[in-house]
Amino acid sequence: MTTVVEATELVLGTARTYGEEYVIMEDSVGRVLAEAIVATRDMPPFNRVAMDGIAIDYAAYAAGQRHFEIEKRIAAGDPIGTLSDRHKAVEIMTGAALPTGANTVIPYEALTIEGNIAHIVADRVVQGQNVHTQGEDLQQGATVLDAGHLLRPADLALLATEGKTRVRVRRPPSFAILSTGDELVPIDQEPLPHQIRRSNVYAVQALLRQYHVQSTLLHLADDPEVMHNQLSALMGKVDAWICIGGVSKGKKDFLPQVLEALGVRKYFHRVAQRPGKPFWFGATDEIVVFALPGNPVSSIVGTVRYVLPWVRSCLGLSWDYSMPVQLAEPFRFDPPLVRFVESELQHDSSGVCRATPRPGHGSGDFTRLAFTKGFVELPAEKTLFQPGEVYPFWPFPTFVV
Repeated sequence: MTTVVEATELVLGTARTYGEEYVIMEDSVGRVLAEAIVATRDMPPFNRVAMDGIAIDYAAYAAGQRHFEIEKRIAAGDPIGTLSDRHKAVEIMTGAALPTGANTVIPYEALTIEGNIAHIVADRVVQGQNVHTQGEDLQQGATVLDAGHLLRPADLALLATEGKTRVRVRRPPSFAILSTGDELVPIDQEPLPHQIRRSNVYAVQALLRQYHVQSTLLHLADDPEVMHNQLSALMGKVDAWICIGGVSKGKKDFLPQVLEALGVRKYFHRVAQRPGKPFWFGATDEIVVFALPGNPVSSIVGTVRYVLPWVRSCLGLSWDYSMPVQLAEPFRFDPPLVRFVESELQHDSSGVCRATPRPGHGSGDFTRLAFTKGFVELPAEKTLFQPGEVYPFWPFPTFVV
């Protein structure tokens, strides 16, 4: 049986790039830059005033002057002005350009103003204070964001500053997410007593959405000939398939034989883990196929632990987005398999992140997932896991840091 480490290496070994595309800046959060963003001007582009007050020439203050006549007022957005007399002051607002001839800003809190005369009452004034110097943050020509950077909300301010209305990003692979099983009916249909609504595909689709993956949902009949025809018609239309169900040892688990008949080369079938042991993985030159077990928790574990790392690798990101956590409670698991256990996550008062295992009633119990934030990965070499021990935690994308 393939180990988790071996399965990871085989999956990541099929990662490839899928080209680039342009998106509008407002829709670029969560996309990966395909170009470096270079500063087209200094940041800030002028000596920017950082507090409301008066602007003076420090030399006058250093010579003992404490009372300054205000010769004019400058607001943010006004053209760059000039302090015409170094023994006078300019009343100035936050965000305004510092006038030529001035080099220091005294905030209102350090002043009293009577009529048109500002009196400095601060005990100490430092030359250059409250001035955000031109180019202090970035100089023209410097790299603002590197290619390969995963864009966050704060980055959009930088893109906007550089006038990037459209951004060149890496295109993620496209997916078909395929459910199997004659017991499944559409979600808008009332199921008979022996039926259930399709649900796994929606969770898997949502997990991929953080990376802006385009996906199509389809259902495969439990008939090898029909399944073969359905999958054959899908060839070349998307970059990857996620098949859910039909990969175990049941009499109607036809998917592995159908995939191999279609020319999909099998890399492995069955991984030494729980849940998700029957995982089948293969590829052709055109498509990559993740065939996950049909139990809900198994399909979500497979997506979180293998599909998302593969997508990240295709985008040039680090595939391993897990984070180390301490166990908050003891946990026992006897079979010699890697155990992925759904867990709550808390930070204690000292800042330590702790995971509390919350296993449900087997891999068919997906209700527990609504109260957890991801999976702790426990190694196969142990059976008893103690509080305080550190293990990888695979968060659902909403909680990726």
